[in-house]
Amino acid sequence: MEKFIIEGGKVLNGRIRPGGSKNEVLPVLAATLLSDKTSVIQNIPRIADIFVLIKILEHLGAEVIWQNEHTLAVTPKGFNGSDLPLDLCRSLRASILLAGPLLARFGSVILPPPGGDVIGRRRLDTHFLGFSALGARVHFDEVFRVQAKKLVGADIFLDEPSVTGTENIIMAAVLAAGTTVIHNAACEPHVQGLCRMLLAMGARISGIGSNCLTIVGVTELGGCEHRIGSDYLEIGSYVGLAAMTQSELIIEDVQFADMRMIQMVMTKLGIAFELQGTTLTVKPHHELRMQADFLGQIPQIADGPWPMFPTDMMSIVITVATQAVGTVIFFEKMFDGRMFFVDSLVAMGAKIIMCDPHRVVVTGPAQLYGSTLESPDVRAGMALVLAALAAKGKSTIYNIRHIDRGYEKVETKLQRLGARIERLKE
Repeated sequence: MEKFIIEGGKVLNGRIRPGGSKNEVLPVLAATLLSDKTSVIQNIPRIADIFVLIKILEHLGAEVIWQNEHTLAVTPKGFNGSDLPLDLCRSLRASILLAGPLLARFGSVILPPPGGDVIGRRRLDTHFLGFSALGARVHFDEVFRVQAKKLVGADIFLDEPSVTGTENIIMAAVLAAGTTVIHNAACEPHVQGLCRMLLAMGARISGIGSNCLTIVGVTELGGCEHRIGSDYLEIGSYVGLAAMTQSELIIEDVQFADMRMIQMVMTKLGIAFELQGTTLTVKPHHELRMQADFLGQIPQIADGPWPMFPTDMMSIVITVATQAVGTVIFFEKMFDGRMFFVDSLVAMGAKIIMCDPHRVVVTGPAQLYGSTLESPDVRAGMALVLAALAAKGKSTIYNIRHIDRGYEKVETKLQRLGARIERLKE
């Protein structure tokens, strides 16, 4: 086990480049199982979840080769059955994404319940209802057993716009007979990235970027080359870092289309950033001040399915709000456990009232002080890093394996900006 030791209160400066999107690369790697040909995936972040998924792919018989530091070649030429390793799946929420490709290509899958962040209830119903609509039979007896003699296209209306549910159904449908229409589909940038990868493999998908996807099944897919898009959640984290530490940061490889709602919410907190081409600049020495709603009412920031504000950014903006003048209500609609990390911010000096598991009220600015902290999940862990870098004094953050699941060598990137952060063994 490892920990971060952070000395806060230092102004940072420099350029930083985000890694590839964690939420895109996981389904993309799962989708390589849809063909026995080689797929080359570029801009892969070297994060903990990726290495777990690679072990699962290798367990299934795939050949996985690093061509360079961030490029993988995956060849699923061998196949060792539809059983997935229990211990690895329990440590990785994204293991659920292997169900669609294995069902589509081999007709069955035995799936242990997936693991991942403890941020509240995370339903799997959407996945299995979609598989059932395509003709599969689903049975649960400590593990999920999904079988289908033949997958047949169907008109499917999802009970919720689940990202991984949408991705799983897409991957099952691309090899199904006939046409599948998915209504109320998730349309986040990483879902779009998966669809573009499948198009490169020979799939027939239309409606990409909308909440209605039409998929015409094909008999087989080939290999492809695909580049993972930049992680807009990591970019948003660095914007928040610059604002909290009054630093000038230049962030490279940014896709503006992915940042529109994040920019809108950051503007409410008084953060201004400029985007020229694919370079984003956050200027220092601006006052963070919460923008009241019309008639002077207290603003509310809520999350929701794309293109609404992403739930994975809530921990970051709550932390930034502790340094802004004014009061704001945050409404986390998607997960009933994500907000509990605010106890750590309160221990550091933040002025936060938790109304219920879904809503907190933040009043700022508050002087934060170094503390002993523990990372509860990927995004809250990064939020605590931001808080520690803005705080007065020294902080120790334990359980940083969660941060490593979503951010590649984060301490190295921050050190290059001048941050006093060190990784040590516990």
